[in-house]
Amino acid sequence: MASPRIIAGSAKGIRLRSVPGQITRPITDRVKEALFNIIGQDVVGASFLDLFAGTGSVGLEALSRGASSTRFTEIHPIAIKVLKENIKLCGFEGNSDVVKTDAFLYLSSPPKQTFDYVYIAPPQYQQIWLRALRAIEDHIDHCSQDSWIIIQIDPLEYAKLELHKLVEIDRRRYGSTLLLFFSPLRE
Repeated sequence: MASPRIIAGSAKGIRLRSVPGQITRPITDRVKEALFNIIGQDVVGASFLDLFAGTGSVGLEALSRGASSTRFTEIHPIAIKVLKENIKLCGFEGNSDVVKTDAFLYLSSPPKQTFDYVYIAPPQYQQIWLRALRAIEDHIDHCSQDSWIIIQIDPLEYAKLELHKLVEIDRRRYGSTLLLFFSPLRE
């Protein structure tokens, strides 16, 4: 697979470095473009949380398209090194930060800020996306009232789950990628 690139915005055309090996699952340009067509101009000025960040492709795309900030969480040292190189390559050191931690530990900690978008693309076929979604529901204070939680999985991984504080608002399939969109229930 070709290295990911920034599709639009201030960093358009920049090719990102890839993480060697199989520890990450890069999003294809086609799916990333579809995702940001769905989000549209709402990303401008938004705060973004990229859990299981890998190369940072999605969070960096958000910044390129006008997000005010992106926090990346990643635990693998090799991925963190590549992620920091990609942030520098795009010139986004001033409005992004990398937190070296397990995503579940991060979500279980009291939030220092809330996010308008939470993007979750965990390792495949381990039901990690379900755990992450439940962790967000248990610690919903990481999300703003109008936030979107976006999950990227293989369609084979999908399972229905009972939620109490989140509601599925959309679902889109692009070949072997399924994007699920959730939002906090309004009180």
